Amino acid sequence: MVRIQSIEEFITTQPMQVDYSYLVFALILSALLAYILSKLYIKYGTSISNRKKFSSNFVLMTTTTTLIIMVVKSSLALSLGLVGALSIVRFRAAIKEPEELAFLFLTIAIGLGLGAGQLLVTLTAFVILSLLIWGRHFVHEKDNNQNLYITISGKNIELKEIISILRKHCSAVNLKRFDQLENEILEASFFVDFSSFDNLEKTKKELNSLSKSITISYLDKSGIF
Repeated sequence: MVRIQSIEEFITTQPMQVDYSYLVFALILSALLAYILSKLYIKYGTSISNRKKFSSNFVLMTTTTTLIIMVVKSSLALSLGLVGALSIVRFRAAIKEPEELAFLFLTIAIGLGLGAGQLLVTLTAFVILSLLIWGRHFVHEKDNNQNLYITISGKNIELKEIISILRKHCSAVNLKRFDQLENEILEASFFVDFSSFDNLEKTKKELNSLSKSITISYLDKSGIF
């Protein structure tokens, strides 16, 4: 019983020491690195979703992680409390593509490293990973010449009909996402390449003839022509 009491006293009376000057420095640096990462994601990311809107959360997530780790590491009681809190709270996010999850992990890793005081390790890893992201972009551009994202949605339309039309007028077709929604609504996203504007117009007309309810969204990657 004496041993249990001593452990409880150790946990509850453990002094909480926070280096406030480093806390401010770490928060500013984490915000700066997250901002740079968001620009890399917007410019070199391959996700179809709105990369600018998604990356706007990077700064807040990184600085929050840094703050949590800095506070928690200074107190064993707070560390145990964080474990209990995370067992109750569930974080849900609509992650549509693996790339989004990879960048989220990277923002958390930056916050963990700076919060734990591993400044040199975090900066070195960030520079290396940034170079990998930059290099991956050129490899992706070399292997994939498609220049336009198309999202097609509508009621009572078949995926094979859409693919048939796209293959007729596109020099390259890559299905990126396919969803069968309620009320027989189909939604499909493609990464395609048009050799001419006429082919784009023909594709649009034939797709519109499939159904009156069809909706077509075009997202330019790097300039159609």
